[in-house]
Amino acid sequence: MVPRGSISGLLSSYDPKRLAVATVCSHTSLQIFDGARREGFRTIGICIGQPPRFYDAFPKAKPDMFFSVKSYKEIPARAAELASMNAVVVPHGSFVEYLGVAAFEGLRLPTFGNRRVLKWESDRDKQREWLVGAGLSMPEKIARPEDITKPVLVKFYGAKGGRGFFIAKNYEEFMEVNPTEKHTIQEYVIGTRYYMHFFYSPLVNRGYRLSRGSLELMSMDRRDEANIDEMYKLGAQERLKQFGILPTFVVTGNVPVVLRESLLPKAFWMGERTVERSFELFGGIIGPFSLECIVTDKLEFKVFEISARIVAGTNFFVRSSPYSDLREPEMSVGRRIAREMRLARRLKRLDAVLS
Repeated sequence: MVPRGSISGLLSSYDPKRLAVATVCSHTSLQIFDGARREGFRTIGICIGQPPRFYDAFPKAKPDMFFSVKSYKEIPARAAELASMNAVVVPHGSFVEYLGVAAFEGLRLPTFGNRRVLKWESDRDKQREWLVGAGLSMPEKIARPEDITKPVLVKFYGAKGGRGFFIAKNYEEFMEVNPTEKHTIQEYVIGTRYYMHFFYSPLVNRGYRLSRGSLELMSMDRRDEANIDEMYKLGAQERLKQFGILPTFVVTGNVPVVLRESLLPKAFWMGERTVERSFELFGGIIGPFSLECIVTDKLEFKVFEISARIVAGTNFFVRSSPYSDLREPEMSVGRRIAREMRLARRLKRLDAVLS
């Protein structure tokens, strides 16, 4: 982990009037660049090789300049070049996954949010410690594959967009895959999936207030996952396996949803408890995060994961959502990040939102 004092020292050499928002050209970069520009920041798109042409189709979200690397692993070695451009990094799932948690933690560039959260996000056991310790209900964890007596979901560590996840109903089905990568085994909960996108601000003291700062619900989505969502049209997966068709959970897109209004108090309570517990564990989450839940037919929430950064499900809401519209129209999560940076700069408290 790069020392916080080192980042503070680096930030003191920046020209605050010329801060530039930088991120990898993937995942949520379109709304990050669009939101940064709308809040008056310059933008830097980090890419491999030639700049991606698809940005030409979206001129309002095209970065002001591209920073080309041979490999994402090269970014730490070239951090000084980005620092000379007053770059502030905004992490997203692809950025962290491509670079790796350890390398991202050691990246010598000011980063939006508390980078100490990455260790808690990327480790399924630490996620459970965080969320259960906050009082949230999670699917039962199965300690050993030999203990599988009901449907379970096997998930790998890190942000992988669902790649490699699989369902097993017993030990034999688990051993058909027999994963060697680090994984966790969770009870498979039947219900409706909701991915709730929150934003925690340590600077804003109005709205839904916490012990310090405030919590905003930005939007919600659910995921389209490769072929598992279409399985019901084809028949039982046991029969399909005979034809070599296996269910996969690779996320291919997102669908906007809204929650039953009577469930919103519970949603905010879960977001609040998640933030309050984060203060105790690692000094607090900052900015966007997503609680990924199943709501059962008894209207009970089971949180199966947290993503402690901007998530791809917010891409549908590049201008606004039914929730953010009731606070301020045309406020995407990407723009909300830039707005928090702009507020911190005005208050001379950039160190409160950057690490």
